Amino acid sequence: MAEQKTNVMRVLDQKKISYTAHSYPHGDEPVDGVTVAGLIGKDPACVFKTLVLRGASKNIYVFDIPVAEELDLKKAAKAVGEKSVAMIHVTEITPLTGYVRGGCSPVGMKKQYKTVFDTSALEHDTVVVSAGKIGAQVELDPQALISLVRGTTADIITED
Repeated sequence: MAEQKTNVMRVLDQKKISYTAHSYPHGDEPVDGVTVAGLIGKDPACVFKTLVLRGASKNIYVFDIPVAEELDLKKAAKAVGEKSVAMIHVTEITPLTGYVRGGCSPVGMKKQYKTVFDTSALEHDTVVVSAGKIGAQVELDPQALISLVRGTTADIITED
């Protein structure tokens, strides 16, 4: 059975960016990223979750951080030049991004929002992000991914 291509995979194919697709067994509920990393046999440090936040200016921003880490809201706000940022409500995810909670990818959202990756993304040969649906992930070169979404990098995770 051929793997079902997601919108993310189609965008990567179109831009000729090579990637490896990973899928994992899942139910209807999103599983946490560390579990996903284990299911696909990857170090959680190179598996990134996509978070969608709204700034004080009402602009929407996308932050990608390693699944085992927490986003530092002060650092995130500073990275995008906002006074403050806050997570959007779960009911807004699909209307804003076209994706569901647990299947949000920085690639192929309805609109290209300003996207910031934690600087640690560049320490890996490849990073893994959602392929746009629960149960599917794509692994690719972090530099190619960041360029594709016209993203930037900043230190945006909380310190231990």
